[in-house]
Amino acid sequence: MRLAGRAAAAIDVLREIFERHRPASEALKDWGKAHRFAGSTDRHAIGTLVYDALRRRNSLGFRMGQATPRALALAGLKDVWGLSLDAIAAMAEEQHGPGALTPDERAALSRDLPADRPLHIAGDVPDWLQNSYEKAFGPRAAEEGAALAARAPVDLRVNTLKATRPQVLEALSRFGAAEGPWSPLCVRIPAPGPDTRNANVEVEPAHGLGWYEVQDAGSQVAALLSGVSPGMKVADICAGAGGKTLALAALMKNEGTLVAHDLDRFRLRPIFERLTRAGVTNCEVISAQDKGKLDAAGPFDCVVIDAPCSGSGSWRRKPDAKWRLTQKQFDQRLKDQATVLENGYRLTRPGGTLLYVTCSVLPEENTEQVAAFRQRHPEMAIIPYKDQWSRTIGGAAPESADGSQDTLVLTPAQHNTDGFFAAVMRRTG
Repeated sequence: MRLAGRAAAAIDVLREIFERHRPASEALKDWGKAHRFAGSTDRHAIGTLVYDALRRRNSLGFRMGQATPRALALAGLKDVWGLSLDAIAAMAEEQHGPGALTPDERAALSRDLPADRPLHIAGDVPDWLQNSYEKAFGPRAAEEGAALAARAPVDLRVNTLKATRPQVLEALSRFGAAEGPWSPLCVRIPAPGPDTRNANVEVEPAHGLGWYEVQDAGSQVAALLSGVSPGMKVADICAGAGGKTLALAALMKNEGTLVAHDLDRFRLRPIFERLTRAGVTNCEVISAQDKGKLDAAGPFDCVVIDAPCSGSGSWRRKPDAKWRLTQKQFDQRLKDQATVLENGYRLTRPGGTLLYVTCSVLPEENTEQVAAFRQRHPEMAIIPYKDQWSRTIGGAAPESADGSQDTLVLTPAQHNTDGFFAAVMRRTG
């Protein structure tokens, strides 16, 4: 397929997403099934344009004066892919293309955008979350939002139960793999462009051997900050598919007791295959139906809470989720976080630690949630993250994106990771 056909296909997929309120991944998958003639390179390019348009829906729509599928795709070719107006105009008129540009479209694609664009435009932030962004980042809010609207690299965590970072780097060298930031276990593969296919790292022999798992550098840092070590008794009570559970098991070197639990049995289901592949032998999985068994297994030296949240820190990977999030859903997440913090408190032994993590950059889910929890339980003392970093990771800790000295916010703009929050607390008394 030529670019003209790919652009027209992207418009069709965007229309399916908007009109039928479908996740982008499902809409793209169904388009591929219905158009078997499209090769893998074509499908990748179409998907890249669709996701680029979704990541920057507000700013691209602002350029065009409307956020229709056609407008977003054309503006994406201009502002994200870097095509000239003449190139876009010529492409549009080709056979199988989206059709000739209108005078209004030509004018929109050629105009300079004002420097004083509002936050929700400049940072591609949902307008109802502008206050949260400003509260978190102040004058840097637009920059932080824009970084969360860029393409993301692929990060891998080396499984030290089976491999070393040099081994993984060598195994994936043809993908441009390099050492990733902050985590000593991180291997990074650069974000692909429109003509560079994604590295399918989960079909590589090294993955089948359990040498690595896909996990963002920020998530790896959060697991390392738990401070768990061999022989401890640890619970991961929002385990999901087990990403942090696997990281904790490796830190524990399969020594001690590790319990993985999640209330959603569908999210938990993949953990069993992942534990086996990674060579984890010290983990017991407790399902939602056996919650009483979790209580009986405690108390624990360390409880890890990867809390349900808005997912705002991962919006560059799941851009359609940014626009589907509602105030009602957000409020429910806040209630869920308060509940799971209480569960974690109950399971933490006196003198033990509680690690609260979100993949969010919003203060309501992060610092404000922790402050409210500590007001209910003043015996939960914050361990300043730089002190914990020194003990668990070593070297100089980064500055938190929100300026806090107690808790850590990582962002793509300041740390080249996904957005993550981590608070480490010790139960005193």
